[in-house]
Amino acid sequence: MTPIEALQKALAAEHAAVHLYGVLGGQSSKSQQPVLFRRLDRAYEEHRASRDQLSVLISSKGNDPVPAEVDYAVPGPTSTPGQIEAVARVIERRVTKTYGELVENTSGADRRWAITALDASGLRELEFGVPPSDFPGLT
Repeated sequence: MTPIEALQKALAAEHAAVHLYGVLGGQSSKSQQPVLFRRLDRAYEEHRASRDQLSVLISSKGNDPVPAEVDYAVPGPTSTPGQIEAVARVIERRVTKTYGELVENTSGADRRWAITALDASGLRELEFGVPPSDFPGLT
């Protein structure tokens, strides 16, 4: 995978995460589940910032950033707080894996940024209940 392909793949993952966290936020209640709602809201903001940064990185290399899809399939039911957290775990596992690939396929400043993004994604995994691992993002 080339560095640009890895950046584009990470951007595609962030597009999906932004969309899906919007869905999860709409399925949760700020008054009934304030802790869950805050975690979802923070994850949404962090993914949006990463998406925007990836777009800048790709554009700065003379490439057009991959556009977002019109819609994304929600990877599970979202009727209960437990189900919402389970979907958030799936989202974060996907993003973390993609950032692991980005670290593997970039160098210099891009790799340093990818390591920071991988770290943030790994921490979000923990917040949503993914067991800790020695090397987040590796399969």
